[in-house]
Amino acid sequence: MSRQRSSSCSTSMDAPSAEPTRRRTARIGLRLLAAAAAGTVCVCLSTVPAAASDTQPVVSRGVTIPTFYNPPSELPSANGALVRTEPMSLGLSIPGLDGRPMPGTATRLMYKSTDSNGQPVAVTGTYIEPSAAWKKSGPRPLVAMASGTMGQGDQCAPSYSLEHPLTLTGDTMSVGYEALAVYRILATGAAVVLTDYVGLGTTDRLHTYVNRVDEGHALLDAARAARAVPGASVTSSSATGLYGYSQGGGASAAAAELQSSYAPDVPLAGTYAGAPPADLTATMKGIDGSALAGALAWSVNGFAQADPDLRAVVDANISDTGRAALADASTMCVGDALFGYGFTSSKKWTKSGKSLSEVIAADPRAQAALDKQRIGTLKPAGPVRVATGVQDDIVPHAQARQLAVDWCRKGGNVTYDAINLPNLGDKILTNHMVPLITDQGDAISWLTDRLAGEAVTSNCWTMPLQP
Repeated sequence: MSRQRSSSCSTSMDAPSAEPTRRRTARIGLRLLAAAAAGTVCVCLSTVPAAASDTQPVVSRGVTIPTFYNPPSELPSANGALVRTEPMSLGLSIPGLDGRPMPGTATRLMYKSTDSNGQPVAVTGTYIEPSAAWKKSGPRPLVAMASGTMGQGDQCAPSYSLEHPLTLTGDTMSVGYEALAVYRILATGAAVVLTDYVGLGTTDRLHTYVNRVDEGHALLDAARAARAVPGASVTSSSATGLYGYSQGGGASAAAAELQSSYAPDVPLAGTYAGAPPADLTATMKGIDGSALAGALAWSVNGFAQADPDLRAVVDANISDTGRAALADASTMCVGDALFGYGFTSSKKWTKSGKSLSEVIAADPRAQAALDKQRIGTLKPAGPVRVATGVQDDIVPHAQARQLAVDWCRKGGNVTYDAINLPNLGDKILTNHMVPLITDQGDAISWLTDRLAGEAVTSNCWTMPLQP
């Protein structure tokens, strides 16, 4: 069954009726979100907005989303509590000599979290029990992984990409590029749980792209949920690491800040935050006009859904062309955005011809909404490693470095690593993506040492000497 979904939070931003049918998605109308604010909390269950039917599939850009991703109308009250699980096949897997698949056995999961407005929300993801043994000290640890940017359409969900490493149709293209990091972590003997974030995969709302609270909560609750997965060897005493690059780096950084207040029961041993978008004002300027310009639309869509003040600013300033672009982008994956909106200036999307950054800077309400997303205002829990490419012009190097400075000033145990590579091309993603690969081995090695209980000393004293 196909269902049309709104492409943002208000009816004034719906896609025009002339939009080609193949561009339309079949997600529930986001006006149901208004009902979420009135959700009632019971002794054991919380009411949440639900898809029209738990059993009716949703279609996004020609891809049928499994009904597993349709949230139920009620959720458990505890954050991190499992809603449902099912066995899941990995798209890149081989039989092991002992009969177990390599690199591990995967389980798809849905669990309960709390969004930035304090409302219950269902989140999906994947837990992978590794075939490899953990040979370092202590019980098998867990790495809660936050994916880099995948898109905003449900077919882009990281858990779906682990099962379908390449989704390529006439309407959408998604590549599961995080599989390399996932499999390298599994090879160490650590278990992995990968979150889909709020609204990515689940069919009841838009993905709230780079919303620090939504992402941080979803990642921490994934770690909680992993302990209850049938057959999982990790327990509440398993050392837990957080891992993420780009959008994932922002999510892991946010989770490290929120752990002490939101999830003190998660025994956090270390956090890797690669290329974190800690300052969205600076990051929006980096993305605008770049190959990944479509990510601006994902940001605006997500924040307009979650923040009424920003929604009002968007409604007042976005042109008809901009509304159509936001609607279109709301069901896109990274591949679609690169081809559809690569190198687009956001000036084309506003009534005034000003960039989205200029529009936001001119409105105190909008700027305040972005300021609330700033990472670096709280001391992170446990040791953290911040890595950033000095030539990164998509998630700008300077703002990522500033995150390390801010954490150092708050007394955090910070390992800062500036990745010094030549300029590999302006605004074409190479300066942002190459460090993802070149730093991956060091990042996993550093995190593995933390999971094994090895101490690390902050290198904050080197900050004046590092770019």
